[in-house]
Amino acid sequence: MRTSHPRGSSSATRPSRLHRRLTVVGAAVAISALALTGCGNQKGQGNDEAGSGSGSDGDVTIALLLPESKTTRYESLDKPNFEKYVAEANPDAKVEYRNANQDASQQQQQFEAAVTEGVDVIVLDPVDASAVASSLAKAEAKQIPVVSYDRFFEGADYYTSFDNKKIGNLQGQALLDGLKAKGVDPKSGPVWMVNGDPKDPNAADFKAGAEETLRSAGVDIAADHDTLDWNPDDARQWVEGQLQGGGQKPIAIYAANDGTAGGVLAATTKAKQDPVVTGQDAEVDGLQNILKGEQYATIYKSIPPQAEFAAKAAIALAGGEEPKAATTYKDTPTDFVEAKVVTKDTIKDIVGDQIKASDICKGIDKKLCQDAGIE
Repeated sequence: MRTSHPRGSSSATRPSRLHRRLTVVGAAVAISALALTGCGNQKGQGNDEAGSGSGSDGDVTIALLLPESKTTRYESLDKPNFEKYVAEANPDAKVEYRNANQDASQQQQQFEAAVTEGVDVIVLDPVDASAVASSLAKAEAKQIPVVSYDRFFEGADYYTSFDNKKIGNLQGQALLDGLKAKGVDPKSGPVWMVNGDPKDPNAADFKAGAEETLRSAGVDIAADHDTLDWNPDDARQWVEGQLQGGGQKPIAIYAANDGTAGGVLAATTKAKQDPVVTGQDAEVDGLQNILKGEQYATIYKSIPPQAEFAAKAAIALAGGEEPKAATTYKDTPTDFVEAKVVTKDTIKDIVGDQIKASDICKGIDKKLCQDAGIE
């Protein structure tokens, strides 16, 4: 569980990696300057003053390593927003972007290439958070700070995400609300859980929060499945197999995100079943499924604030400063972004820069959008 600290404070129990680096380099001014710019000598000897100070102009290079592209948010929201806020904080900063395509080995190679190139900061959303320790050690040896983006891993200098257990609570409550709206007693039948990728620590938090809320309501969680690589086909195949069994059919199926919810719906539609289904991420497909009455709810997570937190922290770290943070999570300076449940009645409230009405209404009956007040 996280422990709250005043804004800008750091953990009293574990010194940050930045502080440890400063201790190692000691009083030697030239070496200290080198450490604070992330081995700047590897990128050019004439830029000693570049990047000194949060948001100051200068030669700063940030590696942004995102995990995959099956989830549309990474390419369409995280990357462009991160680049935007880095440019606002330091117009001379450069972002080197790489996507691992859900391949942990490929991401490790990308990470280590960034270390070899001598970037100033690495912003990492890991494919497999349990497999980053060796790469982090190489970054620390080169005095390169690392930001944990969206998925937490031990050893980062800063972390920004959503309170993922709370999101699971919201998902669980949305499922209960969906049953209530349908007039179904949540204790009247089994509920299945289609969780996220077991390599993703966020998925474990979503699952824990949803289970907590559902069990507190007396729900019978009769079966569950961890979806490999968040693959909708894996979710579909598992649900199809379960539905072919002779047991009682589910009154609801928790799906960890809108992609897996799409797989669930493909299986239940084929089997002519109509359980309450929830999701997450407010992807266009998920929102359309909600408008069509196939999916009850999703979770809207505003990506720009998260990208802004990460960008500002990266620029601060590049300048040798501790990033300001509202709280800590596992002794790491942290900023969380709030999330909210979205149903058919509230889709109109999230239409804006991140989610466009034209995208939601493309390819479906326009009356669905009109009835929901989406313009």
